[in-house]
Amino acid sequence: MSDINYSEKIPNNVNLGEDRSLQRALEQWQPNFIHWWDNMGPEGSTNSEVYLRMAVSVDPQGWAQFGHVKMRDYRWGIFLNQEQEDRPIHFGDHKGEKAWQDIPGEYRANLRRIIVTQGDTEPASVEQQRHLGLTAPSMYDLRNLFQINVEEGRHLWAMVYLLHKHFGRDGREESEALLERRSGQEDNPRILQAFNEQTPDWLSFFMFTYFTDRDGKFQLCALAESSFDPLARTTKFMLTEEAHHMFVGESGISRVIQRTCQMMNELKTDDANHLRNAGVIDLPTIQRYLNFHFSVTIDLFGADESSNAATFYSTGLKGRFEERKRDDDHVLKRQTYRVLNVQNGQLVEKEVPMLNALNEVLRDDFIKDSVGGVARWNKVIEKAGIPYRLSVPHKAFHRSIGALSGVKVSPDGRVLSYTEWQARVNEWLPSDLDRAFVCSLMGRVVDAGKFANWIAPPAMGINRQPVDFEYVRFN
Repeated sequence: MSDINYSEKIPNNVNLGEDRSLQRALEQWQPNFIHWWDNMGPEGSTNSEVYLRMAVSVDPQGWAQFGHVKMRDYRWGIFLNQEQEDRPIHFGDHKGEKAWQDIPGEYRANLRRIIVTQGDTEPASVEQQRHLGLTAPSMYDLRNLFQINVEEGRHLWAMVYLLHKHFGRDGREESEALLERRSGQEDNPRILQAFNEQTPDWLSFFMFTYFTDRDGKFQLCALAESSFDPLARTTKFMLTEEAHHMFVGESGISRVIQRTCQMMNELKTDDANHLRNAGVIDLPTIQRYLNFHFSVTIDLFGADESSNAATFYSTGLKGRFEERKRDDDHVLKRQTYRVLNVQNGQLVEKEVPMLNALNEVLRDDFIKDSVGGVARWNKVIEKAGIPYRLSVPHKAFHRSIGALSGVKVSPDGRVLSYTEWQARVNEWLPSDLDRAFVCSLMGRVVDAGKFANWIAPPAMGINRQPVDFEYVRFN
């Protein structure tokens, strides 16, 4: 079934009406979700009508429609990719067997942990971005923020459906807890530290959607390989929506760079203070924000050596990025992989069993993918004729997880003493003054077709609409 039933209280393509007890349980959870949205969703957005896309099918051709809708009335729902009959398991100890429609009892605890951790990131990012609408640089950008927010809400629904349907009472309790934790709250924080960081300004938001939503892409791709078929089908459809989030980040940073380069050429200067006085964000500050968000995000992949990662793979719960394209036995009992360690003040590589290094494999795939976008940002700078290039820092830089946790490493990969690090950290990571300056630029601009001074307009609008289209109707 590919079409989504919008006549139901909870839109879905999983025949929810045929499972009355599950339907009742989700309908009881729904008001709690709306209460969470009202209290923790985008501030000041309740009465606005926003030009949003909404899923109408899981068919890749024409899966979404666009229209103005109040976000509180957005039809969140449960959408899984179509089932592939007799889909085989492609990796791990169960390779070649038929994918599971129900969870083997011995894997329930680990699978629940995976689903809860993924589910927890979705409302967390909405909470992190809650205040950003009050400082939007344009109506176009405000609409993109709101689109991301409602889709993160729908991704929460996707995980909650799996918890309710397949985990009984435990799943219902976990679903309630997903609405009770709060990003950055001291006594009940979100599970992953990156989702407890503040997102106080739009430069941070664009970096978050470029890097941290890209982590989401890689995690979802790994889960889309899962032997548990409902999880695989759920995450495959989530990836369709996730692509827009990364586009917002990549194009947003590109537009910030474009505007900065315009001002550098107008003023004929690369002096950071002159550029800041002109109301744009200097390129070294953009590099420092890049360093911070990149390093925080690669920590999300976990420790470089992990017995949990090995277990998740061998038991078939979580595969690798593009598992089926890899030229190996997809069991990995005899393969090795090189990970970084520190010995005698030097970064050195060591070989470890690949099963234990699967977090590092996924991290390395993410890094390769991230570099591509940074290269596209550099083309904007190059086109402007400016001799400056952005780069991703060394993967040992500013790490808080695994063997590299707490080791002081420069962006170019040199191991430093604590004293050397302290002397130069403000060259490499945003300082309080950097953050205060960026926040000082964050004045709200929401007249159609108008943009804040620090960011260039996009090349085109959303869904073939003009850039000055009324993307948000304020009532």
